[in-house]
Amino acid sequence: MAETMTPEQATFLLHDVYMGNLKTESRTTKKILEAVPPNKLDYKPDSASRSAIELTRHIAAADNRFVETVINGVLDTNPAMIPENVKTPAEIASWYEERYAKNFEALGKVSGEQLVKIVDFRGMFQWPAVKFAIFGLHHTIHHRGQLASYLRCMGAKVPAIYGESYDSALAKKAVG
Repeated sequence: MAETMTPEQATFLLHDVYMGNLKTESRTTKKILEAVPPNKLDYKPDSASRSAIELTRHIAAADNRFVETVINGVLDTNPAMIPENVKTPAEIASWYEERYAKNFEALGKVSGEQLVKIVDFRGMFQWPAVKFAIFGLHHTIHHRGQLASYLRCMGAKVPAIYGESYDSALAKKAVG
């Protein structure tokens, strides 16, 4: 029989394990979103793949959605999260950064009791809300990797993700 997570354990997990990673990874996510060339939005490596703009919008919305799931104690499945007037990768990255900053601040104020509230994920599983923070992070990293792999094929520079990329090392060399 699985033990129930206590509010104290959930608070420790959020503040001492997840929050630092969430903040660091959100900065990397913004760099990847900004790197998408505005003239290559329809690019996709295969007909079964999402286009660059679809993936850009999905990452920005879903990363916020999972943090909001922890904050609100419910998964919002409304697909129209990003306003329609937010169209370019730069606008999406800006929207993402602004919303994520507000959500990150709110996340830090969530009580232990809220963190252990059981949240349903589309009928597939039910977890304490706090677990959606790391689940969302893994989801973002997965899709961010997809989008990063599109960049070079689209003629864009790949930013540093976990250490230098080829492009960020060249840029550093050119300055030095």
